[in-house]
Amino acid sequence: MNKSEFKTLLKAVPKTELHLHIEAVITLASVKKLYKKRHGTEMSKEDQVALFSYNDLNGFIQSFLKVQDLLISVEDFNLVFDDLGKYLDKNGICYCEAFFAPTAFIKKGFKYEEMVAIFKKNIDKIKAKYGITLKLLMDVSRTFGCENAMNNYNLLKQFPCEDIIGIGLGGAESKGPAKDYAPVYELALKEGYKAVAHAGEDVGPESIWDSINFLHAQRIGHGLTAIQDENLMAELKKTKLPIEICITSNTFTKKIVTKAKDHPVKKYYDRGILVTINTDDPVFFKTTLLDELWLCYKELNFTMDEIKELLKNSFKASFMPEKDKKEWCKKVDAAF
Repeated sequence: MNKSEFKTLLKAVPKTELHLHIEAVITLASVKKLYKKRHGTEMSKEDQVALFSYNDLNGFIQSFLKVQDLLISVEDFNLVFDDLGKYLDKNGICYCEAFFAPTAFIKKGFKYEEMVAIFKKNIDKIKAKYGITLKLLMDVSRTFGCENAMNNYNLLKQFPCEDIIGIGLGGAESKGPAKDYAPVYELALKEGYKAVAHAGEDVGPESIWDSINFLHAQRIGHGLTAIQDENLMAELKKTKLPIEICITSNTFTKKIVTKAKDHPVKKYYDRGILVTINTDDPVFFKTTLLDELWLCYKELNFTMDEIKELLKNSFKASFMPEKDKKEWCKKVDAAF
């Protein structure tokens, strides 16, 4: 089967994505619009190249922050969500849990409650237009320290929204040990929010252990370095703690693997670990969910039956009600 045939077939199968940053689904056309609005001039080819040039995770984070800086009003989020809706529809994604990172915008003077109102309006619009359910997780961010993370969480509580269901910990992993954020996570879980964490992307398995033991994370983002710790692999198999795998992202940041065929996701799957397939940041890494699934088939030797299980894993690992998970898994089986 060639790539075009594969993507056509897989597009028709219900899918969910659980590790996706909303600002990183924005198209180049929208980036150019925001750049012109922000700087009063057209974005040059050199500017484009500079924006999307990075060699490691920290370099990527700096580019991510530059894209965030292009937004100068809460209304600019309308562009972001327009592109997000199109991306989800194009990839046959019926349910998504995506990250939003408020810190940079709050530091620029955006009012959190106005951001939430824009988010809610656009989430409802995506549901009405495409029939897609979108939920958000607040990235409290390790990049700016624990006090800032707690401030973000307090805003989440102060201005509740039914579509913002929990928190995540993204940012520069090497500069922000997961265990430092335990106070934020303890509060969030106690008060009924969901909690996930990026871990093992740029740091060894100890970061994953800390996310389990101190944050009590309900999913692990990336989890790439678990392969370095046999005890951790056994723990993940036993507990079925979901891992949000992002193959292309991991090869771009080059910390552990540089080629898709060397990614440990198939080893995780074969060991019985509950892995899900995601994109992380599509525009930055020039990928889509259908492209990631193609990598599983073409480069990592997943069979079509195993890819079906990967799709069902994502529904099982989501925070949707158990009844809905079972219904969607039946729909995946029916589509195959």
